[in-house]
Amino acid sequence: MAADEQPPWGAPSPHPVETWVPGIERRFDDDPLKTRSEGFIPLRSVPARAHTPPALRTAPQVAPPHRAPRRPMPGVPTPPPADVPVARPVPGRQVTTRPAKPADGAAPKTAARKRNRKYSGDGKRDLPRMDPSALRVTVLIPAHNEVKQITETIASLRGQMRPPDHIVVIADNCTDKTAALAHLLGAEIVETAGNKHKKAGALNQVLDRLLDVCDDHDVIMVMDADSSLDAGFIHYGVEYLASGDYAAVGGTFTGKPGGGLVGMFQRNEYARYARDVRRLDGQALVLTGTATLFRAGVLHEVVEARRAGELPGLPTVYDVRVLTEDNELTLGILHRDFRILCPPECTLTTEVMFTWGDLFRQRLRWKRGALENLVDYGWTPITRTYWGRQALSLLGIIVIMTYLATLAYSAVVGEFHFHPLWLGVTVIFMVERIVSVRQRGAVQMAIAATIWIEMIFDVFLQVAQAKAFWEAAIGKERKW
Repeated sequence: MAADEQPPWGAPSPHPVETWVPGIERRFDDDPLKTRSEGFIPLRSVPARAHTPPALRTAPQVAPPHRAPRRPMPGVPTPPPADVPVARPVPGRQVTTRPAKPADGAAPKTAARKRNRKYSGDGKRDLPRMDPSALRVTVLIPAHNEVKQITETIASLRGQMRPPDHIVVIADNCTDKTAALAHLLGAEIVETAGNKHKKAGALNQVLDRLLDVCDDHDVIMVMDADSSLDAGFIHYGVEYLASGDYAAVGGTFTGKPGGGLVGMFQRNEYARYARDVRRLDGQALVLTGTATLFRAGVLHEVVEARRAGELPGLPTVYDVRVLTEDNELTLGILHRDFRILCPPECTLTTEVMFTWGDLFRQRLRWKRGALENLVDYGWTPITRTYWGRQALSLLGIIVIMTYLATLAYSAVVGEFHFHPLWLGVTVIFMVERIVSVRQRGAVQMAIAATIWIEMIFDVFLQVAQAKAFWEAAIGKERKW
């Protein structure tokens, strides 16, 4: 093979390096936890290394009897064989995985779910029905300086009722020990090269090559490096995908501890959102970026639709132009006439924002990104519902601000009094707030009963949304 020639996808690297990505070599020092400064180095400009660490030597793989054969991941080393020990999580930190939440206490199933008859004639497209045990699951975890979170994230994947076939950590411009620690935990490592598009760009660098070797038996899961799956997530998600009814299955999430008052508000908000999704039988509007399973063929179709001009953006899975790539991809999948689902069995926990400033920037980005996604897609049968929700959101901002201004004016002029009608509305609102957060316990129910404590959070979010509407209207420069 010529010095500048690259081996085909799926073939082992002829160069004995620790992690092979076409055209790129990544080198470890003697201390695997030492942060490397050289980053990516072109393969043809560096002599081949003399040895490969034992934990990364390739060996013939014997497929488990209950699952389709595993193929080498393009761009990453073959996983270590069963008789080669893999480093465990670092001592001193105990990581626990939450138990699975089977529906109605049912035992794990092995057969694909039957097609849902309610979808007959709904105009949506079905996918080939598969045996769940024949599907291969590859998990992609884009990570930027996530050394504090990555241990728990990988542990939650190892503890799945149905473990994934590959765990790939995409180290994106990391300056800490994320990549080295993930390597010690047995994950496969890919480091980005020259990525300037954050999470979307990091994922595209892997997906652009990975999808070329995927078929109908492949499932790709994308999850955040600061999230932790409940134990049944992949098992039940694969079941739903294998039925052929759904192109993608997303999770519903709750918040991790911490963050003080602002963290508490977010955990209550996430609990209410998860309750709403359950009440709608998993019919969510957005596939969360915290954790979602995709049929690989669907992602490939999205790329080809972008290439043909049938969807916005460049011919990649994620549109790097937008602020909310997960919301945009959801719209892309729906516009290909596929179905999505966020079932109650697929649950996880994710990090909350620890400061008011970080939360404000996050919600500003979410809201403005959603608005601009809708502008890109225009007015379609799919987006009508989304446009309607944005109109209601804007109306809610106006109503809340008017209500608070009226209360303030009445208090100043001394004409403050209770009207029976509005008192009744307030009581109904209070009951809804209490009931919707009851799974969080008696303390949170008592806080919700006061109304005014959580009103601080609600007004805060309304201000962030109002700013997003204004910036989108005047075309202010977008910032992540």
